[in-house]
Amino acid sequence: MTKKAAGVPVTLSLDPQSSLTLQRQLYDGLRTAILAGRLRPGRRLPSTRSLAEDLALSRNTVAAAFGQLIAEGYAEARVGAGTTVARTLPEDLRKVTAGLVPPVARFRPRISRRGATLAGARVTAGFTTLRPFRPGWPALDHVPLELWSRLAARTGRRIGRSLLGYGELGGYRPLRKAIAEYLAVSRGVRCTEEQVIVTSGSQQGLFVASQVLLDPGDRVWIEDPAYPGTRSALQAAGARLVPIPVDLEGFDVRFAETRAAARLVAVAPSHQYPLGVTMTLARRLELLRLARRMRAWVLEDDYDSEFRYSSRPIAALQGLDHDGRVIYLGTFSKTLFPSLRLGYAVVPVELVGPFTAARSVLDIHSPLFEQAVLTEFIAGGYFERHLRRMRSLYEERQQTLVAEAERCLSGLLELTPARAGLQCVGWLAPDLDERAVTRAAAAHDVEVTPISAFAVRRLARSGLMLSFGAFEPNQIRAGVRRLAEALEDVRAGRRPARLGA
Repeated sequence: MTKKAAGVPVTLSLDPQSSLTLQRQLYDGLRTAILAGRLRPGRRLPSTRSLAEDLALSRNTVAAAFGQLIAEGYAEARVGAGTTVARTLPEDLRKVTAGLVPPVARFRPRISRRGATLAGARVTAGFTTLRPFRPGWPALDHVPLELWSRLAARTGRRIGRSLLGYGELGGYRPLRKAIAEYLAVSRGVRCTEEQVIVTSGSQQGLFVASQVLLDPGDRVWIEDPAYPGTRSALQAAGARLVPIPVDLEGFDVRFAETRAAARLVAVAPSHQYPLGVTMTLARRLELLRLARRMRAWVLEDDYDSEFRYSSRPIAALQGLDHDGRVIYLGTFSKTLFPSLRLGYAVVPVELVGPFTAARSVLDIHSPLFEQAVLTEFIAGGYFERHLRRMRSLYEERQQTLVAEAERCLSGLLELTPARAGLQCVGWLAPDLDERAVTRAAAAHDVEVTPISAFAVRRLARSGLMLSFGAFEPNQIRAGVRRLAEALEDVRAGRRPARLGA
């Protein structure tokens, strides 16, 4: 019989048919768990009564096993404290951990080639201390949490129980309808709610699209430089990436025509990452005509174009597509908050079935309760009002960054204001090496990202990406001053002392 005892985080396998007594089996199981570290030193064991009840043993059997563990030094019994795993283990275990007794050889797992590719395709290193000018973070201090909490409570009272089971694989239907209506008005996307598939952020959309549309070895034209998450998703599908340069008009279609035909084209036409340029209408039409000739798919990543400062948001490439070739991806990570883990893919009608099925393999569907709350947030008009407030806030923060850069970074870094989004690109003076600058900035408690980190080929100029979205004006000013000190250190050949050293 296999039982999991209350309070014991291990499975104890007891076989009544074994030649070993139940007392011996219980002793061996607990001793093995202690030696393996699954029961930590100082951990309290269950009482003999509760363990006997859980394992359907006599209390005397359990007491005898505990007694043997105590006698051999694996456990300790104290009045009023019960029985705990010994804090100092027996001599034989100390010898093993000290290397005096050779341990059993560890198993070295062999993973698949695809597994190795995925292991090397990690998108982010996870969270560390947030400091200027880390990219990818919105202003979390301005998320309307009180409103969100009220909507969550109201959603729970009104439809909570109906959200406890499994839902539609494509996502919560009212949310899909709300997204379709929002995209039609704000982004010029032409779709029905059936074509909207809710994802766990746009990264999942990139991954699923790559898996559904590509076979290993298929060519993909990708912007150079480009978002690392796009490159990782395509590489995980075994694609052969063909880098296409980006100029002031966006993706260079004429250059792409000189390359071998592609199965898919991956672009961010409304706000290219990381350079921030917008693909012109002429280029968009050229790209769609070329995709039609090649019978290729177009993957459009529209990650933060809601925040546009110089004009209204540019209509999506998908709205110009009359052949059903564009897969349109969006996310709420930048417009609301990253931990929400909700995004969407708008796919051609013919792809709804394959895309939904492939997406369901990953996690069936995104959490329904969060989808329902987001639906209320959009349907109640709160999302539009939030976007207006944030657009104004981000414009102010960018203006602070640009003004402070003009004052402190003249001759060191030429900062180009962004027309949209949460980050700017700064071009370094020719005598400044971006790798040295990045190291010096970190020593001054500033985080900058070299543009070359996003590129496949060598770029003509060295530059840095500076994000302003997550930082108050006083943080931005202080960050620029520290960055200026770092750049001066590099120019003077000084090795800066790490902050706080």
